[in-house]
Amino acid sequence: MENTLSIKKAVIDTSLFVNPDVRYRLGENPTEAFKSFLEDAIQRKSIEFYMPPSVFEELKNFIDLEKIPSEYLLAFIKKAPKKYELSCPALFIYELIDEIRDRVNKGLRIAEKAVRDSSINKTEEVIQDLRRKYRDALREGIIDSKEDVDLLLLALELDAYLITADKGLIKWADKLGIKWLFSKEFIDFINLSLIKG
Repeated sequence: MENTLSIKKAVIDTSLFVNPDVRYRLGENPTEAFKSFLEDAIQRKSIEFYMPPSVFEELKNFIDLEKIPSEYLLAFIKKAPKKYELSCPALFIYELIDEIRDRVNKGLRIAEKAVRDSSINKTEEVIQDLRRKYRDALREGIIDSKEDVDLLLLALELDAYLITADKGLIKWADKLGIKWLFSKEFIDFINLSLIKG
């Protein structure tokens, strides 16, 4: 009974394996990083690892699943959050909508500037600059996909650590009181759990 109480839960984001700034401790490419994680995770009895199916589908776009032994996939549980049973604070929705509106307005100003610049600069340069600035304005620091929402809801449901390098997920996890670890801290987390577990 004591052993069950000491088991930690962790919800894993694709950024752990895909983001080159954080995956370096696991492998040189996403497939190697994921395989290395699974080899290690399968030995951990003090941590249960979870990944929403939508996130696993997203991860499959970056890895070569044929290079991963099928038994390694048993190292984590694919589980969708209980979307029809979970509740979300109204303030969270208000803040999200307010943030989206601010970002849309910022994106509009960036697009207007690009139109003005198009008469001075080369079209291709203006388009590249517009895309970069627009992406930063609208996507950085916010939850912007159903996969992000699945990660947040599952971590909330399980009272689990959210493991990610996505600053938007971290920002919104804080608003919901979700425990999180930046991907760079993850290896230390699992090593410490092995010692304590």
